Order: sequence, then C-alpha cells, then structure tokens
Amino acid sequence: MFSREKFVFFSIFELVLFLLVLFGGPELSHQARTKARWNKGGSRLRQEDSPPRIVEHPSDLIVSKGEPATLNCKAEGRPSPTVEWYKDGERVETDKDDPRSHRMLLPSGSLFFLRIVHGRRSKPDEGSYVCVARNYLGEAVSRNASLEVACKSTITYITCSYFSQSSS
Repeated sequence: MFSREKFVFFSIFELVLFLLVLFGGPELSHQARTKARWNKGGSRLRQEDSPPRIVEHPSDLIVSKGEPATLNCKAEGRPSPTVEWYKDGERVETDKDDPRSHRMLLPSGSLFFLRIVHGRRSKPDEGSYVCVARNYLGEAVSRNASLEVACKSTITYITCSYFSQSSS
C-alpha cells in the first residue's frame, strides 16, 4: 500500500505543519528569514541594524591663525558608525594616526583643531572638508564645509588667501 519513504515524508510534513500551527506560522517564518540573513563579511544581520546617516553636518568656518576650531559632524546608525574626515579629497590625519597631530577626532565624530596652522607657503588646515560615516551596511557623506583662515586688517577680518592675493 504505502511505501516506507512516503510514510516518513508524510510524518515529517505533519510534524512541520503541527509546529507551524502551534508556534504561529507567519511570525515564526519571518523570524527564521530574519535570522538567516547574512552580510557580505559573513556576520549575521540583525533586524535592528541600520546604515549610517549624518544628523549634524559641518558648517563653513573662518578662524584666526593659531586659534582652536571645531568642524561638527554627528552620525547615527547601528552599529555605531566610524567617522573619518577628508580635506580636499584626501583623508585627514588625526591624533589617532599621529599622536603629535594638532587635529583630534572627538567621540561625537567632530574634528577639533588645537590650533589652526597657516603660513605663507603652507596652509595645511585651509580647505574644503567632509565627514564620512561608515558601518557594515554602508556609508554617509556630509555636506562640504570650508575652513578659511582670517587675517587681521585695519578695517576688519578678511581671509588670508584674499589678503595674500590682493597684496601681490
């Protein structure tokens, strides 16, 4: 009548059906699908994880030479994103890269300058900055913010680059 293979298959099918009814079918299968997803790095994705997003963008600054300054950046995501800064397309070295650096990456993600460095030939702090927040789900890039160095004038503060060009 029934072969042994069909009987075993039918019994397993009945057991699975019973478990689905007992534990709530759609919810159980959704949990199984969610727990079964993996990211590219091989670690398990969690439903509560989210890609980074910038919640506070940096603003343009005009700062006097030798003074401290902060370019703000705040990012959210799960897991918490790491933040890196780029100036004119090049990665900014901070105290984490070089303990002697005058630039510090704050826990919030902001870039703090102990003092603005600016000379006639070298202007390492002046330029266009962006912060980039990353986690395993992706990255977010802030709006550009310019940092310009102010020079004293008898009338008012003007940017040093303007002053240098006009006095040539």
